[in-house]
Amino acid sequence: MSMKLELIRTYHSNGVNGELLIDGTKVCNTIELPWLDNQPRVSCIPEGTYQLTKRYSQRFGHHLLVNSVANRNYILIHAYNDALKESKGCIAPVSVLTGEGKGLRSRVALQLVLSLVYPELEKGNKILLTIKT
Repeated sequence: MSMKLELIRTYHSNGVNGELLIDGTKVCNTIELPWLDNQPRVSCIPEGTYQLTKRYSQRFGHHLLVNSVANRNYILIHAYNDALKESKGCIAPVSVLTGEGKGLRSRVALQLVLSLVYPELEKGNKILLTIKT
């Protein structure tokens, strides 16, 4: 079994806003850096389908790793509220969008996503994230 996540993006000059769906149901919004040709640390990642895995670090606690992104490493799904100030190319779930690449209550939204995804990963199921417009 695999769980399918979809991230439907809207591109803006100062950031990318999105809606995250799990099995077709909206879970939260997302924020990312603007698209700048997949340049490391300043651009969001290309559209496509990626496998997600569990990750833990002292800095971000429990979060998700986006695997096999072309020319990029350590693209994470973790909490932040302002892409231009806090992101190096990662994806942040947010409860409310407040502007281009900005949102509120990111930790709450991340916990919601993890509560849905982690049990599937623990069962050995694959989690696929498809990013599209």
